[in-house]
Amino acid sequence: MYGLTVTGGFDFAADKGHLAVDLPGGAIDHSDQIFADSKIYISGVQGIGEETWGVMPRDEAEAHYMLRAPLNDPEHVPQQIAAMRKISREGTENVQGVRAVRYRGVLDHRTVTLRMVTDVRTRMDQARDALGSDVPVFADAWVDDRGRLGQIRMSVNMSGAQVTLTMALSDIGEPVRVRVPRASDTVPVTEVDGILNG
Repeated sequence: MYGLTVTGGFDFAADKGHLAVDLPGGAIDHSDQIFADSKIYISGVQGIGEETWGVMPRDEAEAHYMLRAPLNDPEHVPQQIAAMRKISREGTENVQGVRAVRYRGVLDHRTVTLRMVTDVRTRMDQARDALGSDVPVFADAWVDDRGRLGQIRMSVNMSGAQVTLTMALSDIGEPVRVRVPRASDTVPVTEVDGILNG
């Protein structure tokens, strides 16, 4: 069992932000990711220099693990949550210091495998076929009285393997500043994998 932490600021309206990804005790235990100009800049990419950033088009990033966003893209999880089905209202709770209504639903196979690399999607297809139905992925969304998401959670427990993703949103409307690496400090990459990168 391991716990991966992704923190940072992201401006959904301006489509830019920065994240710090940490896995204490991992072989590579930290990565920084910057989202700007439809690109993702990634530090700590295996095979390139320590002071060099990998860069790739944001729409080409793919997820390598179940319930992970491609290169931790903050917009990916809300897109998946927006496709929840069989939604029920579960009551009101305090989340991030705000009263919010909790909604629970399920995610279908297409939503769970959205932007997933081919080999992992193939394994997911095989699991679905063996079950005879979609892999049961549950989703929760906490929405405040202004209609804003405060927290999102997705979870699956399959054959003893349990995965939970929780995304907390705060400081909504606060400006986010991003420093994009200089072009001379970047190297184009076509694929980035590893547990830190989704």
